[in-house]
Parts: sequence; structure tokens; C-alpha cells
Amino acid sequence: MHRLYFTLSILILVSLLAGCAPGSSQIKSLEDYRMPTDLPEPSSLTKTVQTETAASIPPTDCPVTTAKDSTSFEAPAPYSPSAPWQGIFWFGSEHLWTALPADGVWSGLPNNPGGYTQKIMWWSDLYSLKDELEPDLVMTGERLDAKAPQVKVSKATNAFAEDIGDAMLGGADFPTLGCWKITGQYKKTELSFVVWLAP
Repeated sequence: MHRLYFTLSILILVSLLAGCAPGSSQIKSLEDYRMPTDLPEPSSLTKTVQTETAASIPPTDCPVTTAKDSTSFEAPAPYSPSAPWQGIFWFGSEHLWTALPADGVWSGLPNNPGGYTQKIMWWSDLYSLKDELEPDLVMTGERLDAKAPQVKVSKATNAFAEDIGDAMLGGADFPTLGCWKITGQYKKTELSFVVWLAP
């Protein structure tokens, strides 16, 4: 009788242990918990983003015109004393000024067959749209960090809006990206600035 109880106890214990054990498909080996050693290489997209980010920062040998380097020019009335757009500042003097990005970078410009196109706005207290529909504004550009073909500029035209008043507008096609010096001349006043053209 004692032997019968002992045998039954063993059978019950074995049954209980078998019921609690995980199925073979759930058993994990030590390999399953190891850190992977064959990590994938960074994707080409990540590399492209890193390259473009680096290319959007002006190099130290490109003396871009930035908000922190400029004097605190305020446009005369009736114009807004400071540029009415975020991240943009007025640069120049009352006889000729323009609007520039605070970091000195133009990026994402349309790339047309003629080059990277940018519209550049200029203002002057000597300019009146009603008296001069086609302002006598002359623009030129030269690349500072490498040899490049000349910038193609369009004949200046006019622009007007409530927030900008009477303005002169010139189009420029830059043949390459890089460090560019742009000069505007209007009624014996000349103004130059440097920008970094990024992808």
C-alpha cells in the first residue's frame, strides 16, 4: 500500500511538471539573448542627409554676411524698420539695402538649366515705383571659393506689397553652389554681400 502511494505521488508530480514546462517552440537558447554583432551599415539615406547637412554650413573661408556681423541698420519710413520676415534681416544703408538670411545661407534654390535661381529684392529711399517702373539697378556676382562662370542676371523690375512697400527685384542664375559675392548698384550707391549657396 505504501508502495502504491509512492508510485501515485511520483506520477502526479511528473504530470504537474510536464504541464508547467513550456512547449518546445517557446524554449530559448543563449543565442537568442546575445547582442547582435552584425549590425547593418547606416543607410545611404542617412549618409546623404549627413552630407547635405555638412554642405549647408558655410566653410570658415567663406565670409558670409550674417545678422550678427552687420550693423543695426533700420530702414527709413515708410518702410518697416526691420525685415518683416522671421530669420531675415535688413542689410545696407538708406540709399540701398536688401534682405538676407540671418545665417548667410541660401539653400534649396530651384535648379534650372541656367543654374540655381534666386530672386533678390532691393530697396532705396531714392526709388519710387510710380516714377521708375524699370529701376536702373545693376547686379553682378562672383564666386569666391573657386573658378566659375559668371552669374546670369535679369533686367531689374519692380515689386510692391503692403509689408515691403516699393521694391526693386532682380533675378540671378548661379551656375554652381558655393561661396558667392553679390553686388548691387543703384544711383551711385553700391552694396555687396556674401552668401553660401547650399544644396
